[in-house]
Amino acid sequence: MHAIRLHAFGPAENLVHERVEDPVPGPGQVRVAVRAAGVHLVDTALREGVRGPLPELPELPTIPGREVAGVVDALGEGTPGTWLGKRVVAHLGFAPGGYAELAVTDAARLHEIPGTLDFAQAVAMIGTGRTTMGIVQFAEVGPDSVVLVPAAAGGIGTLLVQYAKNAGATVIGLAGGPAKTARVAAGGADLAVDYRDPAWPQKVRAHLGGRTVTVVFDGVGGDVAREAVALLGPGGKHLVFGWSGEGMKDGEPYLVDGVSEQVVGPVMLRRAGGPDPMRTLELRALAEAARGRLTPAVQRFPLAEAAAAHRALENRGTIGKVVLEP
Repeated sequence: MHAIRLHAFGPAENLVHERVEDPVPGPGQVRVAVRAAGVHLVDTALREGVRGPLPELPELPTIPGREVAGVVDALGEGTPGTWLGKRVVAHLGFAPGGYAELAVTDAARLHEIPGTLDFAQAVAMIGTGRTTMGIVQFAEVGPDSVVLVPAAAGGIGTLLVQYAKNAGATVIGLAGGPAKTARVAAGGADLAVDYRDPAWPQKVRAHLGGRTVTVVFDGVGGDVAREAVALLGPGGKHLVFGWSGEGMKDGEPYLVDGVSEQVVGPVMLRRAGGPDPMRTLELRALAEAARGRLTPAVQRFPLAEAAAAHRALENRGTIGKVVLEP
């Protein structure tokens, strides 16, 4: 098969498209003929040798990628035969291997893809959608809410805008540049504003006409977060799930005592509850997409162009979830 391999930590150019041996599923596993592989900002940090939220760096050489969707084409010993030929999606957990034509994972991680979703949409929901479902647990959003979403053209941002609109909220979406703000407006935001414009907070205040923001879903941090928090009214919440504006590799989130709350990691899983909280969130995300309530935005790259996908993601040149297609 062909795969993307990383032989040395460093720049995007270190991602090499090459031929490797086909993986073989072990007991209780399946092999998936990959049709879409998710690319995450964490992947770019790992590529540079920064482990981020993961317990350790992978051994080199490695095939990056932890989200795949495709068709089961081989079974390991003891795996139920009903999986063979199924359209599936899975988050591989801490194991790499997604940027490839074939990937192996435990059958217990699989979800059958609802018939309404294509492979790229399914892989977006298993990672980005799962995180979105975890984030929204921390805010009661309804018709009286005013929700502000920085990076509203991104994978999570797109879904947060849709979620808030479905709840009846007034939604303000921020994005960088006219093309992205146009996409945010088309995605349902009541107001789409370019955060590169220094006057963006004044535009938000003018639109709200005396109302104040009740929830900021913040994955950006930095100056955008500071301005966003200043728009919150009494009792408003600043929910932090990333800080790409500060550089997630070595930066720190912007937090305000009594206002800000970090909502990723163990706290998100505790809120989800159940014997397998991560799977609970995955099921919620796929169900919302299957019902048509959430539709992920996807930007597709050929598998061989993984380096270009990484560069675009790092330079904020993407819209929606970045997906590689073999």
